[in-house]
Amino acid sequence: MRRDEELDALISAFSVDIPAADPQRKEDNIALAKKNYETHQRNAEQVRPMVKASEKRKWFEQMEHNMTTFKAALFGTSGLIAAGAAMVFIIPVVTMQQVDFKAPAESEISVLGDQDQETYAKQAPKMGVLSSRAGSAMDEGLVQMQPTSPPLMAMPAQDARSVSSMAVAPPNLDFGVKPGPGDRFEDVDASGVKIVAEEPVSTFSIDVDTASYATVRSYLKQGQIPPADAVRIEEMINYFPYSYAGPDEGGAPFQTHVATVETPWNPDTKLVHIGIQGMMPEVEERPALDLVFLIDTSGSMRGPDRLGLLKTSLKMMLPSLRPEDRVGIVTYAGSAGVALEMTSASDVETISSKLESLTSGGGTAGAAGLRTAYDMISSGDEGDRIGRVILATDGDFNVGMSSPEEMKDFISEKRETGAYLSVLGFGQGNYNDALMQALAQNGNGQAAYIDTLFEARKVMQDQVTGALFPIANDVKIQVEFNPDQIAEYRLIGYETRALAREDFNDDTVDAGEIGAGHSVTAIYEVTPVGSPALRNDPLRYGADDALPVSSYELGFLKLRYKLPGEDKSSLLSTPIEIEATAPTQDQSFATAIAGFGQMLKDDTYLGEWSISDAITLAGSAEGDDPWGYRREAVSLMQLFESLEKLK
Repeated sequence: MRRDEELDALISAFSVDIPAADPQRKEDNIALAKKNYETHQRNAEQVRPMVKASEKRKWFEQMEHNMTTFKAALFGTSGLIAAGAAMVFIIPVVTMQQVDFKAPAESEISVLGDQDQETYAKQAPKMGVLSSRAGSAMDEGLVQMQPTSPPLMAMPAQDARSVSSMAVAPPNLDFGVKPGPGDRFEDVDASGVKIVAEEPVSTFSIDVDTASYATVRSYLKQGQIPPADAVRIEEMINYFPYSYAGPDEGGAPFQTHVATVETPWNPDTKLVHIGIQGMMPEVEERPALDLVFLIDTSGSMRGPDRLGLLKTSLKMMLPSLRPEDRVGIVTYAGSAGVALEMTSASDVETISSKLESLTSGGGTAGAAGLRTAYDMISSGDEGDRIGRVILATDGDFNVGMSSPEEMKDFISEKRETGAYLSVLGFGQGNYNDALMQALAQNGNGQAAYIDTLFEARKVMQDQVTGALFPIANDVKIQVEFNPDQIAEYRLIGYETRALAREDFNDDTVDAGEIGAGHSVTAIYEVTPVGSPALRNDPLRYGADDALPVSSYELGFLKLRYKLPGEDKSSLLSTPIEIEATAPTQDQSFATAIAGFGQMLKDDTYLGEWSISDAITLAGSAEGDDPWGYRREAVSLMQLFESLEKLK
C-alpha cells in the first residue's frame, strides 16, 4: 500500500545516522542570520522599513533553501537560525514605541475611530484631526494601531496612505506611553477612620480633576501596577459622567444629591453618596474668552506621546470656541516667546498651522512662559472678557523661579485677578504629577492627563471647555455626623483636598471650582452605633451634650460656594437620611470604582472583597455608556486582576 510505503520510508529516514555538524556551515549560517537581522531590523533609532510581499517571499525562499541544502548542518544551527528569524519579528514590537519620527511625505492618515469619525466629520477640515497631513501627525508618531495591538509600531511615510481608512476603536489609541522611575507623585497617606465622638465634622474641598485615572490606565496598559501615590480615588470616581439631575432655573448653580446605600465589602457599614451636578448655561450666555495655550516645547517634550499628541489635543478644542473668543500661543524651552498673538478663534487655519509648526528642544523655562502667558491675558482684558491659561507640559520645570512655592504663589496672585490656570499633562518617565496638581489647584483650574487621542477628546471637549466657564468658586463640603446613629466614618479619597473645620466658614480660604455642566461625587463609609464593624473602643468618660436631632438623620450636609466674581459665599444644607435605599446604576458603578481605587492604593478596609467582586459590580452597572468609559474601566480591572496573579 502507498501509505505503508511512505511510513516505511519515514522510518528508514529516521534510522539513518545523523551526520556530524559542519563547523564551517554552522559559521556561514550564523553569519547569514545576522546579516538578515541587520538588513531587516536596522536599529531602534530608525523607522523600520515595511518589506514588500515579494521581498518577504524572496527572503523566506532563501532561508528555506539554506535549511534544505544544508541538512547536515541543520541539527546544529536550526535553533540559532530560528532565534535570528524570531528576533526580526519580535524585537520591533518592543522597541518601536521609542522611535523619534522624522517628518514624512504628505499623505492622509485617520487618527480617530469610527465613533469619533462620525462626530467630527464636519469639523475635520478645520481641526486637522480626522483627515490631516501625515507631515503634521506623523512627525511626532501619531499613527494608527489595531485595537488589541501592543504599544505603537512605527510606519514609514511612504506607507501612511495604506492605513488611512483603518477603523480603530477609540479607547485603544495608544501612544506607547511608558512609566519611568522619574515620575513624581505626592506622598499622601490614605484617609483613616474617624471617631464621631472625637471628630464629628468632616470638611473638604471638591475636586473635578481626572488626571489620576488616566495615569492609572497608562500604567496598567503598560503591564505595570501604578505606584500607590499615583492613585487619587476621588479623581478615579469623578472621571466618569453620572446622570444626576441638574438644578432648577433661577436657583443655585448646582443641585445636590444624597443617598445612603449598603456597603458591598462590609455588611455592617453603609455608604453615603454625595453628588453635585452643575448647570450648563446656554452658549450665548457665556462671556467672551481670551485663551492662551502655554506650550512646553523643551527637549523633554520630544516623542509621540508628548508634543505630537499635544498638538492634536489642542486642535480638538478649537471647534468648541466662538468667533468672539480669542486664542494666543506662548511657547517655552530655553526661553519663552509668543508664537501667536491673540487671534480670533474662527481663524482655525492660522491657529492650527502655528501649532503644527512647533518643534521641541532646549531647557524648560516654565516660569518665564507663565509670566508671558498671563501678560497676554492682561493686555487683552476688555470689559466682560475672561482670561484663561492652559498649560500643556510634562511638568519638567527646571528654569525660572527659585522654587515651586514661588511659582504657586505667583499663580495664586493671578487667580485673584480672575485669570485661571488649567494644566494638561503628557508623557511619562519624568512626569511631575505633584507639581501639576499644585499648579492647577492654585490656579483655580483643572488638572488632566492625556495619553491617547480618545482621552484628548474627552478632556478637551467635555472637561476643559466646561472648566473655562466656572459656575461656582471655592466650593466646600462639610458633613456633621449624628453620634446617636454613627460611631465611625471615613471619607474615601480627597486626601489632598482636606480642610480644617474652621475653613468652611472662612471665605478667604481657597477651594475647588465647578465648571459648566460638571458633576462631583464623594463617598463616605460610615459605621452605625453598635455595629460589629467598629474599629475603636468607645470612651469610658464623656459628656452627652449633643443637640436633639431627628432619629432618621444619619448626619447633616452643608455646602458653601461663591458665584463667579463674588467674595461672599452662599450656604446650602440638607439632612442625610439613615435608611439605606437600593443603589442606582450610577451609585453601584461609583462604588465599584471606589473599591478598585482602594485595591490600588490601600485595601485595608475591603476585607475579603476582591477585584473579581469589583469587576462583577461594575459590569452590572455599565448602563448607558455611549463612549465606552465604563466598559474600559471593567477591562482595566480585569487587566489589574491578571497582573496581580503575576506577583
